[in-house]
Amino acid sequence: MLGKLLENVRAKAPLIHNITNYVTVNDCANILLACGASPIMADDCGEVEEITALCDGLNINIGTLNARTIPAMELAGRRANALGRPVLLDPVGAGASALRTGTAASLLKTVRFAAIRGNVSEIKALCGAGGATKGVDADLSDRVTEENLDQALAFAQAFSRETGAVVVMTGAIDIVADGRRAYLCRNGDPMMSRVTGTGCMLSAMTTAYLAANPGQALEACLAAVCAMGLCGEIARERVRAADGGNARYRAELLDAVYRLSGDALEAGAQYQIS
Repeated sequence: MLGKLLENVRAKAPLIHNITNYVTVNDCANILLACGASPIMADDCGEVEEITALCDGLNINIGTLNARTIPAMELAGRRANALGRPVLLDPVGAGASALRTGTAASLLKTVRFAAIRGNVSEIKALCGAGGATKGVDADLSDRVTEENLDQALAFAQAFSRETGAVVVMTGAIDIVADGRRAYLCRNGDPMMSRVTGTGCMLSAMTTAYLAANPGQALEACLAAVCAMGLCGEIARERVRAADGGNARYRAELLDAVYRLSGDALEAGAQYQIS
């Protein structure tokens, strides 16, 4: 299943509009090219609706917010919704400031998202910023572990039911959930946290998988998460063999995504339905 979803990205080469942060914009563009998609970056209100209309999906990342880009995100999101294009929200740093948290909450009210990808802390912040989810999120720690796995799954599924989006909660154990089903993904390597922007890259790549696989949002998100994690493992082995560091790791990660085949993804993906 996952291999076919990857192959669809390469066959369809979706064009993805990214309104993303300037720290990782180049990495997001390169990961999209590596996985078989194409990137375009535009964040001015004067053109975002027009650019979105040309694209197959929209990736909104709030990592470096400013007063100019916030309305551009809303305009592009509404345009994508009107055209039936998938939109992903990456609430980078939600909870760290009132601006980030409030902007993410506002976007959730004005834009219909196909997927929301963040770590536990960011997703929890979205719930606290106006969501109705209660109970499990109150005591859920900021890391998904074997001990709190059931609690984290319940939280992700409740938030998915609330928002209508697939919730992708990433960490040492990744959770991909909608309101009815949930997957656990155990691919990945700790060195991914030593390179700035692997989460942002995953969000861009996930948008490409969503765009190339309409009607399969949950499975598309799972395929992207497993692919990125598997490539993280492959990159680590190559860096270890070359006695390299995090700069080498970043390059090897991109190369691994570029070389990943559907068959390799099927063989290496470590996931289970829960």
